[in-house]
Amino acid sequence: MIIPFNDPQPIGKENDYILMATNSGKLSGDGPFTERCKLFIENNFNANHALLTTSCTHALEMAVLLLDIRPGDEIIVPSYTFTSTVNAFILQGGIPIFVDIRKDTLNIDESKIEEKVTSRTKAIFVMHYAGVACEMDRIIEIAHRNNLYVVEDAAQALTAKYKDQYLGTIGDLGTYSFHETKNYFCGEGGALVINNEKFIKRAEIIREKGTNRTSFLKKEVDKYSWVDIGSSYLLSEILAAFLYGQLEMWKEINKNRKRIFEIYYNGLEHLQRRKMLRLPTIPKNCTPNYHMFYIIFNTEVERNQIMTYLRQHGITAVTHYTPLHLSQMGQRWSADTEQLLITKQTSNTLLRLPMYYSLSASQQEYIIQVICNIANVFTTNSTLAGRIL
Repeated sequence: MIIPFNDPQPIGKENDYILMATNSGKLSGDGPFTERCKLFIENNFNANHALLTTSCTHALEMAVLLLDIRPGDEIIVPSYTFTSTVNAFILQGGIPIFVDIRKDTLNIDESKIEEKVTSRTKAIFVMHYAGVACEMDRIIEIAHRNNLYVVEDAAQALTAKYKDQYLGTIGDLGTYSFHETKNYFCGEGGALVINNEKFIKRAEIIREKGTNRTSFLKKEVDKYSWVDIGSSYLLSEILAAFLYGQLEMWKEINKNRKRIFEIYYNGLEHLQRRKMLRLPTIPKNCTPNYHMFYIIFNTEVERNQIMTYLRQHGITAVTHYTPLHLSQMGQRWSADTEQLLITKQTSNTLLRLPMYYSLSASQQEYIIQVICNIANVFTTNSTLAGRIL
């Protein structure tokens, strides 16, 4: 049995919509399917104003331009995140101030944010890991008290909630990813959600290469011209058509991913009770979208041994982020004096299991059995057993 880490396949009307788009004569951005996706996000997830982009990376870069990040401005950010979260503001001369993560959710530790605030701090960038919310009430409170902006990197978190609010709609700005590894995808794509209304007009200009073309299309001006900085951030209509087919199925996708998550959890929970590994934690005030299922082992050696064993049995399980503050680029701004111990430990010991819509119950049973088999071998050798995570 060969089980990939991800297997992105259409599950609804994606191909029909692509054909409709190709036959429409409108293939560039901001066509009918782009509008459908925009309205779907706004109407179903209470987003104030959504704009489709070519990627979540570009949505983050737009957010930085809207915040007017300048050289020397400091941005508080978790080290345990993808490079796009930080590259977005480094491109404008911003300086990352790295913060450790919580042991339970693997999100930025809100208790460590305020001590990092200085007179140069401009914003807090949070990332909702695995579609589980950061502690947003505390983060927003800190931001308001210090006159800071909050940007939510919700690349993994569309449809997930913090209390009664959808992730990406709580901070000043939010970003989503529709990369093929996400719950809802179109190969490459993203969206910027603008919750602070003062940014809406300029966001439309930046997204349209610095022109007021959107105002022209709305018949607010007689012609459009270059009025600000910007770039080409519009998603193609073909990709928007595929994405709309995915968004229409979001409830079914969530239901299926929850089933997959629960099968993994129930099948491996006995190993957690035996202190052999640790499973994901979901706080009571969070409604996840079940973006991923990961296991955290006691040591890097154990994680690597099990990853190799799984691959030998046809199962592609993978690690995740290398801490940004330890990377070649990150060390330009971080001497690692504070260690960020949870970030380092998590990176060394976390393993992600296959997680996608078409993953079958029989495939999961096989994955769970393989993990249990090697865990039992390690127990005999006293490698995994008895260690408190």
